[in-house]
Amino acid sequence: MSVHDADLIAHELVAPGQPALLDIVHVFGVNALMTTGELDRKYMRERVFTSPQQRRELEAILHPRVRDELRARVFRDASAYSILAIPLLVESAHGYDWINRVLVIDVPEALQIKRLLQRDGITAELAQQILAAQASRSTRLARADDVIENTGTLDELNSAVMRLHQRYLALASS
Repeated sequence: MSVHDADLIAHELVAPGQPALLDIVHVFGVNALMTTGELDRKYMRERVFTSPQQRRELEAILHPRVRDELRARVFRDASAYSILAIPLLVESAHGYDWINRVLVIDVPEALQIKRLLQRDGITAELAQQILAAQASRSTRLARADDVIENTGTLDELNSAVMRLHQRYLALASS
């Protein structure tokens, strides 16, 4: 099994000197950069999650590139199956018709907000705006072929992942 993460690929695509970063600067201005020449993620997060138009502009720059890179990596894989971690799959599914199954790792919205606050050190208001910009929990669950609940312990999560891994191996061999 191979795992490809859309967020990690997006980070690669906006590294200094990469065409996507140049396009972002062209659209959002030099304030989108830190003094090191790297993307100022805090600045961009605050802009795109308070302006739907600016979010769409950023997505137009990044989503096609991320999708193309994910596809290229999957088709180079020699493993039994690939897992794609795509946080915004439901919102941008039109280009992912080559994916066989959708797995949703699910948590209640209150836990999502708590984890966003801990991980990103953002305000509760910005966390709400980030969630509001995404597909609803019910929409994600409706799109899912498989669901893992991530509300318990790490051991419980690992057990659920291993059960699904065995199922995916069986599906890949049939």
